Amino acid sequence: MSAEKPYVLHFITPAKNASPFDVNMAYDAGYDAIAPYTDVQLNEVTGLVQDAIFSRGPRGVWRTGMLIGGRDIDLAMDMLETAKKSMIPPFEISVFADPSGAFTTAGAMMAVVERTLKRNFGGDLTGRKVSIFGATGPVGGCTAVIAAKNGAKVELIAHRAVADVKEKAEAYNKRYGTNIGYADGSTEELKQKVLQDTDIALCCAAAGVRVLTLAQIAASPTLKVVADVNAVPPTGAEGVGVMADGALIEGTNVYGHGALAIGNVKYQVQQNLFKKMLEGQAHVYLDFLSAFELARRDLA
Repeated sequence: MSAEKPYVLHFITPAKNASPFDVNMAYDAGYDAIAPYTDVQLNEVTGLVQDAIFSRGPRGVWRTGMLIGGRDIDLAMDMLETAKKSMIPPFEISVFADPSGAFTTAGAMMAVVERTLKRNFGGDLTGRKVSIFGATGPVGGCTAVIAAKNGAKVELIAHRAVADVKEKAEAYNKRYGTNIGYADGSTEELKQKVLQDTDIALCCAAAGVRVLTLAQIAASPTLKVVADVNAVPPTGAEGVGVMADGALIEGTNVYGHGALAIGNVKYQVQQNLFKKMLEGQAHVYLDFLSAFELARRDLA
């Protein structure tokens, strides 16, 4: 009797380099071999997928997976959709899109926020107003769609030109059937205005950028949860420790989630999604909505 074929992951990315973080994560999850393909264009995905599916036979194909990296969430989703369309049943492999870890980070962030809402305020994201700072980045965009798909009223907050977030909101609404809005947060006064009627503030700005001050957080009459994915000083939300995991922010009635606490959940989510690809004999297609659902289940 022949030995089982090894688990092989084909890692395609439009970037110059494959992410060492993702390579380590895939090996630790159980893949035996990982083959990186860099500078991959969208029109090359079909050829790579079909090379992967036809070379191993029916038994080997379910021990084969594909990871999509990069930094552009729209391109990653386009690559995922192209990969799906390139399968020829019964030759189908699992595909996981997670550009720069944005999909698993966003899924983890929204899952911990929802858990804190349930624990302290009752209910989930339904009907909550969510304001996203750093909204033009990949994590901000994914959290917007996750929240909107789960019943929240979502707005992207502009830190420079409102036109930038307006364009993003319209693109997400068209693609995902959401109703995401936008608002101006380009000054400290405008940020405070945003916080006057929001339930959840998500800080998804670049590393080292202070988005919200403790005074702004404390002055909001409606704010319930603040989550921040920036661990580099100064953090995005003043008063929220990087290891805060749903702790009250000192001097406020607002609960905070820090970057490293969110990162711990993100790590587990990414590991578990890789393992989902490895288990059984059924192929799966995984994106940021998949990451949220798995994180939500694991945190329940």
